[in-house]
Amino acid sequence: MQTVCRYGWTEGSRTKIKPGNIFYGWWIVAAGGAVQLYTSAVFWRGFAVFFGPIVETFGWSRGATAAAVSLQRVEGGMISPFVGTLIDRYGPRKVMAFGVTMTGSGFIMMSFVQSLWQFYLAVIVLTVGMSFGTFIVFVVTVGNWFIRRRARALAVLMSTSAIGGITIPLLSASVDWFGWRQVIFAVGIGFWVVGFPAMLAMRRRPEEYGMLPDGDAPSTEGDVPGDPSARHHRPQREASITAREALKMRFFWQLAIAASLGQLVSSTNLLHVDALTDFGVGGILAASAVGVVAVGDLLGRVGVGIFGDRLNKRYLLAGAFSVQTLGVVALPLVNAEVMGISLGLLPLPVFVACFGLGFGASIPLRLAILADYFGRRSYGSIVGITSTVSAGFAAAGPLFAGVMFDLTGTYRVAFLVLGALLVTAVPMTILLESQGRVAAQARRAIRRSRLGAGGSASAMEQEPPLQH
Repeated sequence: MQTVCRYGWTEGSRTKIKPGNIFYGWWIVAAGGAVQLYTSAVFWRGFAVFFGPIVETFGWSRGATAAAVSLQRVEGGMISPFVGTLIDRYGPRKVMAFGVTMTGSGFIMMSFVQSLWQFYLAVIVLTVGMSFGTFIVFVVTVGNWFIRRRARALAVLMSTSAIGGITIPLLSASVDWFGWRQVIFAVGIGFWVVGFPAMLAMRRRPEEYGMLPDGDAPSTEGDVPGDPSARHHRPQREASITAREALKMRFFWQLAIAASLGQLVSSTNLLHVDALTDFGVGGILAASAVGVVAVGDLLGRVGVGIFGDRLNKRYLLAGAFSVQTLGVVALPLVNAEVMGISLGLLPLPVFVACFGLGFGASIPLRLAILADYFGRRSYGSIVGITSTVSAGFAAAGPLFAGVMFDLTGTYRVAFLVLGALLVTAVPMTILLESQGRVAAQARRAIRRSRLGAGGSASAMEQEPPLQH
């Protein structure tokens, strides 16, 4: 017979979580954040360090080599829904074990490539591995362990990705000292060293271990009134909407498209240095400006951790898109002439301050909104589906900017168009429906489906889609 301890472990269960003063959900955030930081440092932000040396070693065209990165984004988006479904069904540890194994193997494979097809194969293995072993696993698991502090927890988790960009100079120096093959091989081993311990920290939901989300203590007979160690809160009323039900809602697609427009713009970050130099900015200043953008990215995520659970997330997300729009529009105005007046470098600080800040804030906000509106029941599947939608936009961003450069001879038109597209995400986000209305729509949809299947209204009322 299982008994539940106040500080959160279940006696008699196969896997125990030892009691402690720190809610176990924060240990999951820390473990996932370590892997996020490492992955960002060596791939999401750091792979540009390997790109040049690889091209120089084999003499491949930059287009053919860069296409592998676009392939990675498209493939990752296609895999994401399956990853989310598997997490919902089997839990995060089994999924992550496969992902960590594949990711480390992919890096090691890349260190031995001798031809372009081998390079593509290594990228495919990496994509599969990171899809199962990084971002989605952590977002879903953290989202399941927090409700009241969900935005804060996700912001802390996402902040580690921004911190990973700070280590890029060290990675670049390592490539210069040891060579790109040796460093990529070491990166693969390092991913196993970081990933497998983090995997062991993952748990599906707090209720399976005698705890409640956010570390709230369940009421027991042994509780002493006024005991400060028992952090009691009213039971959290959360939605319980399946992925199939979510796909039928306008809210889901409205949020998914708005978030994907942000991804469309942010995916062009690999071209920012090239664009600034095209606009007449010196190479050192261009690289420094892009580096400072990463600091704004971090500040945006930290800001969500402070305010995300206190203010309306829809309005915060709309504000994030507005700030990011200012940044992307400021970029093509650097050294541009407007009505015969040269703007010089005046728009550059606006780009640096706003682009990263807006994008960084938008990431944890949209993930928290998905969990707030649809609940934890199918959170993994829903995050996976939205990642698929975003991946298509993300793959199109660099391609669009490159084609527009070929057609016009400059990046200015491309980034102005991207800014015009992103600004439409602001009213789309502001006009998102409230949680109560979305929950009511889900209830009505379930009633209609059950009536259509021959169910009765009384039976439907016994199983509402909202849970305590």
